[in-house]
Amino acid sequence: MPHIEQIPLELALRVRLRAMYPGQKREVAELADDADGIHFGLFDNNKLISVASWFRRNESEAQFRKLATLEEFRNSGYGTSLMRYIMEFSKGENIRNLWCNARVSAGRFYKKLGFTETGHSFAKNGIDYVIMTVNLGDE
Repeated sequence: MPHIEQIPLELALRVRLRAMYPGQKREVAELADDADGIHFGLFDNNKLISVASWFRRNESEAQFRKLATLEEFRNSGYGTSLMRYIMEFSKGENIRNLWCNARVSAGRFYKKLGFTETGHSFAKNGIDYVIMTVNLGDE
């Protein structure tokens, strides 16, 4: 049965690199503010399958970054489970707005979780992104 826990940055980096940047140098998977984040991992049968990093941006807002699931486990619900966990964690931290820089290609995934596009988009390293947000306030 899958379970989610906070993990050391080093574990998150390993999955990020393998899932998002295969064959590239570790530095491409690192974020300047990684030391300030909380890193989560989803395990199934003691195997780390999916990771994401969470950053409080102010009293009521947080950003998650680098949601990554190993390729052989994609489309199996692991990323959705991890995101639901992060959304609940955020509520427990009194976060009202959770956002991300989503790859345009992943937009449908986030919309299924209740995220909406903000209208702000950009491109980086040949990848198109859109900023997406979900309101976690009083429901």
